[in-house]
Amino acid sequence: MAEDRRNRIEGYALLTPTLLVMALALAAPVLLMTLTSLKSQQGLGTAEGWTLAQYAAVLGKASYRALFFRSVLISGLVTIATVGLAYPMAYFVAFHAKRKFIWLVALTIPFWTSYLLRVFAWKIILGFDGLINSGLMRLHMISQPLGFLLYNPFAVVVTLAHAWAAFAVLPIYVSLEKIDRSLLEAASDLGDGPVRRFLRITLPLSLPGVIGAAILIFVPTTGDYVTPALVGGTEGTMIANMIEVQFNGVGNWPLGAALSLVSMAMVAVIAGLFVAGARVAARSVR
Repeated sequence: MAEDRRNRIEGYALLTPTLLVMALALAAPVLLMTLTSLKSQQGLGTAEGWTLAQYAAVLGKASYRALFFRSVLISGLVTIATVGLAYPMAYFVAFHAKRKFIWLVALTIPFWTSYLLRVFAWKIILGFDGLINSGLMRLHMISQPLGFLLYNPFAVVVTLAHAWAAFAVLPIYVSLEKIDRSLLEAASDLGDGPVRRFLRITLPLSLPGVIGAAILIFVPTTGDYVTPALVGGTEGTMIANMIEVQFNGVGNWPLGAALSLVSMAMVAVIAGLFVAGARVAARSVR
């Protein structure tokens, strides 16, 4: 009993610095934002008393609901595109590459530059006089520049998928690397072909990495406002852009706080449902 108690005390002591950092860096700002969202704007400050009017405005206004839906849709498309592109790369590095470290470093080279530089690079590539339009016109494949490449949800999805690609490759690679190769050999000996072996062994065992990569991409991209502001235009505006306007443009901090908290709750529910669905799918595959 004394040994168990001492182990628990040592465990809590090791966790204390992390818990303090989380309390100061996460819990305290969320609590402050919650208190702010329960106020109402009055001039340059807030009125006395507490109210749920900001949440009623957020949930009752159709334009806000449309922004929430668009943000979830764009982030979902980014997650699907990024994981779909990252899985083959991670699979190749885990099972076929000889110098895996060099491949992993090569995959992260684009991320040595600034995030803003990469967004501006995509703006140049997709622009009216950008690389794609100029190349197609020089090849006489089009007579005038394509206008649908920029300032729409498509541009936001492409830019965000590129920006978060490495963050999807690494967790998937770790899951694939941990797979016991003897299981694949046993499946081959029992007559399974490459496709069946992948569906029965590789894919189910790599699902933790896929789930981790999906959550790692979906959660932050829902709150991204830089990329939609630079390449999204009016059609690619997301909820984070509206939150930024409320805080820095209009100065309505209570409404901005309410939008932020509702967005956080929405993302948390969707991420929880996704994890639960993925676990059910993994059990059914097994």
